[in-house]
Amino acid sequence: MSETLITLERVCKVYQVGEENFTALNDVSLEVGKGAFMSFVGPSGSGKTTLLNLIGGLDRPTTGNVLFQGANLENMSRDQLATYRRENIGFIFQTYNLLPVYSVYENILFPLILNGLKESHVRKRVEEMVAKVGLMDQINKKPAQLSGGQSQRVAIARALVKDPLLILADEPTANLDSENSRQILELMWELNREYKAAVIFSTHDEKVTRYIRREVRLEDGRVSWDKRRNGTEAEP
Repeated sequence: MSETLITLERVCKVYQVGEENFTALNDVSLEVGKGAFMSFVGPSGSGKTTLLNLIGGLDRPTTGNVLFQGANLENMSRDQLATYRRENIGFIFQTYNLLPVYSVYENILFPLILNGLKESHVRKRVEEMVAKVGLMDQINKKPAQLSGGQSQRVAIARALVKDPLLILADEPTANLDSENSRQILELMWELNREYKAAVIFSTHDEKVTRYIRREVRLEDGRVSWDKRRNGTEAEP
């Protein structure tokens, strides 16, 4: 079985802004392996979030192909893309995106309910994830009662609880102070090793580079470098 999880083949994404065309991604090709722990870095407007959205099936490329374990996302209907996201991908956002009327427990339970599972069958798994992120003493609190770091821990648990193959983390430390950022990154690094889900960050945070094993830098929608932790570098 192939160890490649995501394949991007000459991907371009062009948006129409007024009467002008804006090229967010230009001829991007790369592969992401199973269990990866990597980041897309670059200045604002370089295409980082656009790339995450294409991999997550939230948007479609203008040209080129995005493949998940060999299956072309372009050939999927909207319902099939929704199923792809629900079954295979966990999302972690800068703004946490927790449901305000739900408790910590209920927010983490929610994706399993969306996948058609009964609470009685998954209660133990949800509680295990709450414990993994160190929030058992907060399990019945609502998001408004949590700190930013605690909220992001809930978001991480919610992303992992359905045992996805891939986690897409868009600026997950941007709203956190240095200590909370460090704790979140260490937690994600540990959970990546334990649960084997591939993690792709989109980030400006230089602290992330201390933890990741591969860094892909984007400039003006193109890959300008692809560096691996062992010191090797693949020029596009």
